[in-house]
Amino acid sequence: MDKFQRKLSFLKGLSMFVSEFALLNNGGGNVLLNPIVLRFFTGSLHLVLLLIVFILWVFKTIRKRQIQSVRQTKLLCYKPTLFFCFGFSLFNFVLCLLNHFYSCSHGWSDEKILTLLDLGAKTLAWLGLSVFLRSQFFNSGEPKYPIVLRLWWGIFLVVSCYCLAIDFVYYQKHQNLLTLYWVNDIVSTVMGLFFCCVEILCKKVDEDNLLQEPLLNGSVTSGGESEITFTGDEIVTPYANASIFSILSFSWMSPLISAGNKKALNLEDVPQLALFDSVRGTFLILNNKLESDTGRNNRVTALILAKGLIFTIRKEIALSAVYALANTLASYVGPYLIDTLVQYLTGHQDFRNEGYLLVSAFFISKLVECLTQRHWYFKVQQAGFRARGALIAKIYNKSLTLSSQSKQGHSTGEIINFMSVDAERIGDFEWYIHEPWIVLVQVGLALVILYKNLGLASLATLVATVLVMLANVPLGSVEEKFQDKLMGSKDRRMKATSEVLKNMRILKLQAWEMKFLSKILELRENEIGWLRKYVYTKAMSTLVFWSAPTFVSVVTFGACLLMGIPLESGKILSALATFRILQESIYNLPDTISMLVQTKVSLDRIASFLSLEDMQPDVIEKLPMGSSNIAVEIIDGNFAWDASSPSSTLKDINLRVFHGMRIAISGAVGSGKSSLLSCILGEIPKISGNVRLCGTKAYVAQSPWIQSGKIEENILFGREMDRQRYDRVIEACSLRKDLELLPFGDQTVIGERGINLSGGQKQRIQIARALYQEADIYLFDDPFSAVDAHTGTHLFNECILRILDSKTVIYVTHQTEFLPAAHLILVMKDGRITQAGKYHDILKSGTDFMHLIGAHKEALSALSFTEAGAVTVGEGNNFSGNAKNVLLKKESRDAQNGEANNIMGTKGQLVEVEEREKGGVGLSVYRKYIMTAYGGILVPFILLAQILFQLLQIGSNYWMAWATPTSKDVPPPVGGSTLIIVYVAFAIGCSFCTLARALLLVTAGCKSAMILFEKMHQCIFRAPMSFFDATPSGRILNRISTDQSAVDLDIPFQVGTFAFSIVQLLGIIGVMSQVAWQVFIIFIPVIAICVWLQRYYIPSAREMSRLSGVCKAPVIQHFAETLSGSSTIKGFDQESRFRDMSMKLIDGYLRPKFHNAGAMEWLCFRLDILSLITFAFSLVILISIPKGTIDPSVAGLAVTYGLNLNTLQSWFVWNLCLMENMIISVERILQYTCIPTEPSLVIESNRPTSHWPTHGEVNIRDLQVRYAPHLPLVLRGLTCTFFGGKKTGIVGRTGSGKSTLIQTLFRIVEPAGGQVLIDGINISSIGLHDLRSRLSIIPQDPTMFEGTVRSNMDPLEEYTDKQIWEALDKCQLGDEVREKEGKLDSTVSENGDNWSVGQRQLVCLGRVLLKKSKVLVLDEATASVDTATDYLIQQTLRQHFSDSTVITIAHRITSVLDSDTVLLLDHGLIKEYDSPEKLLEDKSSSFSKLVAEYSRRSSSSYGNVTNI
Repeated sequence: MDKFQRKLSFLKGLSMFVSEFALLNNGGGNVLLNPIVLRFFTGSLHLVLLLIVFILWVFKTIRKRQIQSVRQTKLLCYKPTLFFCFGFSLFNFVLCLLNHFYSCSHGWSDEKILTLLDLGAKTLAWLGLSVFLRSQFFNSGEPKYPIVLRLWWGIFLVVSCYCLAIDFVYYQKHQNLLTLYWVNDIVSTVMGLFFCCVEILCKKVDEDNLLQEPLLNGSVTSGGESEITFTGDEIVTPYANASIFSILSFSWMSPLISAGNKKALNLEDVPQLALFDSVRGTFLILNNKLESDTGRNNRVTALILAKGLIFTIRKEIALSAVYALANTLASYVGPYLIDTLVQYLTGHQDFRNEGYLLVSAFFISKLVECLTQRHWYFKVQQAGFRARGALIAKIYNKSLTLSSQSKQGHSTGEIINFMSVDAERIGDFEWYIHEPWIVLVQVGLALVILYKNLGLASLATLVATVLVMLANVPLGSVEEKFQDKLMGSKDRRMKATSEVLKNMRILKLQAWEMKFLSKILELRENEIGWLRKYVYTKAMSTLVFWSAPTFVSVVTFGACLLMGIPLESGKILSALATFRILQESIYNLPDTISMLVQTKVSLDRIASFLSLEDMQPDVIEKLPMGSSNIAVEIIDGNFAWDASSPSSTLKDINLRVFHGMRIAISGAVGSGKSSLLSCILGEIPKISGNVRLCGTKAYVAQSPWIQSGKIEENILFGREMDRQRYDRVIEACSLRKDLELLPFGDQTVIGERGINLSGGQKQRIQIARALYQEADIYLFDDPFSAVDAHTGTHLFNECILRILDSKTVIYVTHQTEFLPAAHLILVMKDGRITQAGKYHDILKSGTDFMHLIGAHKEALSALSFTEAGAVTVGEGNNFSGNAKNVLLKKESRDAQNGEANNIMGTKGQLVEVEEREKGGVGLSVYRKYIMTAYGGILVPFILLAQILFQLLQIGSNYWMAWATPTSKDVPPPVGGSTLIIVYVAFAIGCSFCTLARALLLVTAGCKSAMILFEKMHQCIFRAPMSFFDATPSGRILNRISTDQSAVDLDIPFQVGTFAFSIVQLLGIIGVMSQVAWQVFIIFIPVIAICVWLQRYYIPSAREMSRLSGVCKAPVIQHFAETLSGSSTIKGFDQESRFRDMSMKLIDGYLRPKFHNAGAMEWLCFRLDILSLITFAFSLVILISIPKGTIDPSVAGLAVTYGLNLNTLQSWFVWNLCLMENMIISVERILQYTCIPTEPSLVIESNRPTSHWPTHGEVNIRDLQVRYAPHLPLVLRGLTCTFFGGKKTGIVGRTGSGKSTLIQTLFRIVEPAGGQVLIDGINISSIGLHDLRSRLSIIPQDPTMFEGTVRSNMDPLEEYTDKQIWEALDKCQLGDEVREKEGKLDSTVSENGDNWSVGQRQLVCLGRVLLKKSKVLVLDEATASVDTATDYLIQQTLRQHFSDSTVITIAHRITSVLDSDTVLLLDHGLIKEYDSPEKLLEDKSSSFSKLVAEYSRRSSSSYGNVTNI
């Protein structure tokens, strides 16, 4: 009946308006001056709009089916237009709801019903227009909006202006007008102005297009418009030129987020950083500041480094400080006003519209808080990226200038840790940089509010807060200690891992990989010990600081009772809201202290690294070319690798080399030959003397250093392409045939350390790199030892004697046949130049040189024939034709090096772009991570603890709100003691829940980290060599270092925080809905929009996070390569180019991180605005509900929680996004737990006897080998037998398959067909370790590990010291080791850098002498030693392996001449296989020709040796 009366009343009202219109038409009254009448008019007008939109939609739908637009351009201001249409619809919807609730509480009237209908019509009309624009004009190609729509916008502006004018007139006349009308008409006018501006702009742009189109098109064509697109690599970030509005709202990120929503982003889609954010800009500032602060002493302290970093990012710090202060001030407005709001809800109204004013104050303060917080967070992240980039660049630059002694103290793994862990942590600290002083400001503001509400009891708050903060001191010191220990243990593990990855091939050949894995797991166990201590300490900190706010509130309220200060619900709620804000700071305090501690540790570590001794800048006096006729001069030079050592490495060096001279350096192993070149390069510290260099230099190292990248890039080495010079160099280095057979020619990508090239190819590319530079001085450190005799002759003749004929060349060589071509020969012994002169002169004048020549003569005497027609070295063109005919199969050589062609097609590169998942992170990743620790059994208990904590916390606050009176006049429901006792009980319950949650979380996190680490390492160490060949170590180290660090320290807390934020958010919504259920009307659509925004944002954020991980590996890879090749880089004076390359890679790493941060703030800003709307809506409901409907105390409690709604809502989504970004580290680790593994190490059912092999007979039957199913065969059906106890020499041109056969014997590569039997057992039927541990090998690249002499000789700890000494004596190293202070415990630095290459090779010989297997393989074992040492090694092997099967691959023919049989391979086939005597009898045999070639070359130098 009520409803019927209301409808009848409304219809009467309508008839009255109609009659008033009729009177108006007849000249009556001024009804059009009544705003209420205008509501009817505007409502009707919007219904007309709705009809127009419907008609346009039908028309456009029909028309779209008939024609297809070729233009793909968007309408001008399309997005803002769509946004404002939808926003205006939402605005009218909110006004409609407010009008409805107000009318429900104050009664209905015709005016209110009419206003409600007007607002409803506007909501529907503008919503319909939004849908129409989105569906019909998105990428439609339309040049402008429909004329009907533009006409409507004009009418709408006119009507809105008229309504606003009427509002003014009506207000002047009646002094009363609903606020609703004012707000609606003002906003409508602004909207009308905007739409008319869009209309005018569209018209102007359309006219411009009409004028420009004929000029641009030139002529009418039938094709579509040509379009120029720019990738991220070509444009600078929009942030650099964004407008104020765009910066405020982070709209400059919208294009990238939109692009990411349409496709998976790649690095080229991400814009470049602006100059002020790029490494180039920040590094210069940091470097200049550090140089000015340290002066000449180069002593960087942690304080100086911190000051330099702060100076570098001072603008960002200052601006973010302003934002942080404004945010803090705005955040305390809410708690300050809560008491006033509670009093208002109880009926105490000081002035009219006080409620709306309070709502406005809350709204504005939260809006300011939202804006400042977003920009505060973005600025500190920006500062972090700048600091991180500058610091990484500084560490990189320092690594290029380190002295040799400093390098020995820090391994590659350690230095990478400085960059990947410490620099990251310092960058992350910017998040916390303002926390220390913000806490003080917050405490001060809290005390002001508490003093206003509770008087002197606020002093108790101050004391309690100070006590809580003082508790940080012991916790902080303990955390610092544990953090320091944790980082130290991590360094040791990374150091060992880096070395193992670098030498994985030798570990697998020797069956040592599991032993070294156990060492790494031991180091990890130590690290886990410190990790546990650290995270459990952090858990205790969490307990203390989660309990701190409750402790402060108990002390405060207890003080109030003791002082007799009355507790009212408004004041209590204001205090609780203050404590909640204070809780955030106190809660963040342990993290802040932890970060301070971690950052201090990292600053100390990096500062100590930056303070290391550099190479002496004045060690070499460099003169410009042409200023002197002397190219190299050393006067009274004394040099030592260890400056503190009493004995010098090089003593009394006096040398003068004129331009154009060829200088040869000869001497025994360890005599100082390489050190002499190092002193010319400036690598070895100078004790006394002078070194002068006139002109540019180029350097070829003894161990080839090849960069990852294309062959062409390695040869050009930063120079411009000169095709003629390039081709000449390629020919001279015998690389033409190699390049022709490679799938991509010189564009083929070389794996890490040239892994997919042979030793000879790497050396020739290195020589080509030096030749192409056209330097003035060339330094060669025995580069010909890695190539066969034929190729070595060609290289010497073409490169040294022809191309470099007019250059200054200084070359070290063990091949004495190259000595006569030198203008001057230097003979080294014990670090001194003992003889110097021309070949024939020094041959007669001393014993050292005669010793070397005599050894060579004895080796030559093994040849059973002599050849006439000696050829001098200078005439060596005789064999150039043969050299050009050397066939080198790419497939063979790749195969020899274990190429992993698990790539697409036969034309795939060995090293591809790092794989990354695309699309959403699967739930399986979360499930696997959660289930890793104890099968996930702890997860329900962690969640239960958090839920109980939340319920108890809400219960305690509800208790305080209910149990205290709303004013002094109302008696309290309970006594003061009961109030505090119950509150304390709640507090104790909260503390227990917090403790349980923290302990369970860190326990689960530690266990997960341990299991994932072990799984990943087990899979890596069991991976086939093809995996390591195709995967740069930087990628593996990135997962082992950065991703594992995230799993150790960050991900458990992040996953936990996300779960806790869900519980907290549900708690707040629950409390608010208890008071005003209507909040769900706005909350549900807001949550829906939030979810949509999150899903819109996450594809871009996810891919950018993955890109950050992928782009970090090249930075680490480049860093590691630079460290290993620093001598070569400095030898070519290429430091500046490598610095530039490093900066480019660092920028590439920071680009996605910077834009990911912008995307995060883009999302959070929008979420904050939406949550702000929810909060404002709930406040309006509270003040609109009639007084007495709800308990004011409970309403105040809802507002108290609502103040945190926007923070918690954005925190929830922030944590969701951050968790998804972080979980990518787990995803990347899980990728490495799925690597294909090698066959079983041990097959229990088929284990050979302990004495196998007893004879060592190797029977090869139809052996076929290929390296991937899609690649051709490398070995094509070999059948032969290596008889037990006999010596077999394997010879052949480079790429013939020699090393491939050896790798197959060790099952580094599995046969594709055929069998290999050792003593009748098929090697494919037994375990890998059973096979490899019974064989011995001396590899081509001698390997030593960091540790001691003992650990290098006997890594498995199987032999006694006596046996080790015997082996050292047999390999000619016993005296050398005895001279060292530590004897067997003497230190061996990383990679054995403090031992010469020859000495390292002798250590490898010592290992096999200890092992004494029945099958021994020598793979170019004597390439790096002089002839005399080679002869001694051969004698040692003959003596101690007389009953073993010895398989020798050698470029020195003398090394295989005394073999029982010789196998000559050619293109994967057996060309010859017989005893050397029989093969030499046949002058037409290939072996005979090889020996003749070697003999002619050597005899040419020794025609007169018979007289010695």
